[in-house]
Amino acid sequence: MEAGKQAHVYIVDQGSTTAECHSGRVESDLDWSLKYVYDKIATVLAANRTTLSVGVLGLRTDESENSLYNDDDGPEDESYQHIAVHKELGPITLSDLGSLQEKLVPSQTEAGDAVSAIVVAIEMVNKFTTLGTGKPAKSGRKIVLVTDGQGYIDNTDPNNLDQIALRCNELGIELIVLGIDFDDLDYGFKEEDKSEQKRENEALLKSLTDQCNKGTIATLIEAIDNLGVPEIKSVRPYKAFGGRLALGDYEKYPETALYIDVLRYTKTKKASAPSASSFVNNKSASNGSSSNTLGDTDMPDAPGDLSAVKSHYLYQVNDPNYPLGKRDVDRDDLAKGYEYGRTAVHISAAEENVTKMDTYEGFSIIGFVPSESFERYLVMGESCMTVAQSVNEKAVVALSSLIHALHELDSYAVARIVLKDMKEPKIILLAPVIEPDFEGLADVPLPFAEDVRMYRFPPLDRVVTTSGATVSQHRYLPSDELTDAMEDYVDAMDLSTFGKGEDGEPIEYMTMEETYSPTVHRINAAIRNRAIYPDEPIKPPPEVVMKWANPPADLITNAASQLKRLQKVADVKKVEAKKKGKRFNREQITPLSGLDIDALLDTNTTQAISSENSIPEFRQALGRTTSEAEILSTTKQMGAIIRKLVKESVGEASYARALENLRVMREEMVDLDMPEIYNDFVKALKKALLGGELDSNNGGEGKVFWVDVKRGKLGLIDQSTTDGSNVTAEEASEFYSSK
Repeated sequence: MEAGKQAHVYIVDQGSTTAECHSGRVESDLDWSLKYVYDKIATVLAANRTTLSVGVLGLRTDESENSLYNDDDGPEDESYQHIAVHKELGPITLSDLGSLQEKLVPSQTEAGDAVSAIVVAIEMVNKFTTLGTGKPAKSGRKIVLVTDGQGYIDNTDPNNLDQIALRCNELGIELIVLGIDFDDLDYGFKEEDKSEQKRENEALLKSLTDQCNKGTIATLIEAIDNLGVPEIKSVRPYKAFGGRLALGDYEKYPETALYIDVLRYTKTKKASAPSASSFVNNKSASNGSSSNTLGDTDMPDAPGDLSAVKSHYLYQVNDPNYPLGKRDVDRDDLAKGYEYGRTAVHISAAEENVTKMDTYEGFSIIGFVPSESFERYLVMGESCMTVAQSVNEKAVVALSSLIHALHELDSYAVARIVLKDMKEPKIILLAPVIEPDFEGLADVPLPFAEDVRMYRFPPLDRVVTTSGATVSQHRYLPSDELTDAMEDYVDAMDLSTFGKGEDGEPIEYMTMEETYSPTVHRINAAIRNRAIYPDEPIKPPPEVVMKWANPPADLITNAASQLKRLQKVADVKKVEAKKKGKRFNREQITPLSGLDIDALLDTNTTQAISSENSIPEFRQALGRTTSEAEILSTTKQMGAIIRKLVKESVGEASYARALENLRVMREEMVDLDMPEIYNDFVKALKKALLGGELDSNNGGEGKVFWVDVKRGKLGLIDQSTTDGSNVTAEEASEFYSSK
């Protein structure tokens, strides 16, 4: 969708011939062509911009309703008969789309001149985009004619087309003609048994578009096939910063420091998927109202059977002197607090500035780093582009010298930026960008020390023993044969040359410009589909959007031999899926020696579980059980340990261990398909916690531990977790309430 103001007029051929089906299609030519028109209109609707104006003309209609035919100053002009304005140029709403769907149906006539319809559209665009001063407004102008080319076009005056093309060029109108089954050898389509009338009309319309500076004629099948290709929204440059880029303190040291007047614009910004608003069905909703409409969505164009939902927030505090022990408080009486451990630290509105740094708008270079020393994983967030002020020649020369210096030294600049006074400071990396007609500094935000997560992993090319010795030959290290097999497989799966160009030459399979966000475009396509056809099912996503969902089938076939060799060299074996509910027949891992290690080490099958090593001993004990009674006895021991940890905890010191024991107990009961044992225990545990039975004498509170249980989602095992449970998802959710 183009940025800025736009005025688009769609001319739709509704002649009686459009009710027929051609080229093997089972839908009429008009219905097929309206797929394109409705999709474009729905795209404008979704953009929700008042600067996007749409007009719709009907060609070869039964009625004649347009300004050139019904001129009040003179008689009716028969040249503009059977042309009807279904919608004047202006913003379009969903109700307008519904009205158009009622009007855009096949007519009972074949009369109506397509070129005359273009003239009417030109006058509509000219009138709409002319300012009150008589000057043309700064706006995009486009006319799209969709026709089957079977109507009569008057060509008695050869100069008529020249004048129309000249008028389009004067107004800067883009003229697009989309013909139903028009020939296009470049696209690979040619209609057989074409009538002479249609052949002449095609040539006539092509002659007109060729004379226009912005003229295009194409077959409609190409336009409809391209509807699946997402249309990237064109966004105007957004200035994120305007001011001075400083190198040194130019106010304190004006002789040695310098500054450059620059502008900083956003370069990349994440595209967000449309969010849904809540509505209620008037047919099923009871009569009622709500107040305190925080965050309401005003959508007057919603269907009549839907109403926007209004949110009502109620704030309460515990007060035993009021009914139900709750007292309502006004929102203005609320105060802000920061969580500090399990308490809230209050900072009044008057003191709120103490939490903010005194920062001032500025953009200054801190230093420079070699490009090879910069780690790519440090890049955070969206990027921007810094350029010199175009009207400041001194700034242009200064910034250009800085850019070329960074490029020649293969270095980056590190800068600190504050977008506005009292805003948080950011550290960014500036990289030089030099193109034939452009120079600038691309920047990306860098993390602070608190933002970086450091993880240490053992090296993949060597093994370091406990004594510190380095081993290069080890069973954990890939052999040369395995490395070669993997390299061959990676080369066989190469996408950089898997695509094919127009002449069959190898090209990149999928460029960055063809990599579309499946989430964004799937939701947009579904919204358009439901807006246009509310009673039809949502169509599946187009292939171009799902192109990255799976590797190309031909590529997988070509790499099959390399993959087979890799599996053989790596000795890859299929592992059976883990089965739940094995109870006492759980699969035992047998060592290569064939010895039963558990039997050799097990000296007492009835050994009690110790609280110091509860989790491993609990799992070992379950592995030795042969009956439900033994499982129940083992879980009772673990339950007693959990209770003991909570009861004897000093403050909350032992809560983490108790939670981990509870989590393991839950997992094992799910694995054994015996959820009732865990559910009975956790019900009793909740009652004891909320009843104060497990409150510690050392400062621990059972209610606090219950909050940790809820956060860890260690409640009842429901039917969605295992089929053996008789607890529904609703019951499991209600269990977390403090009742």
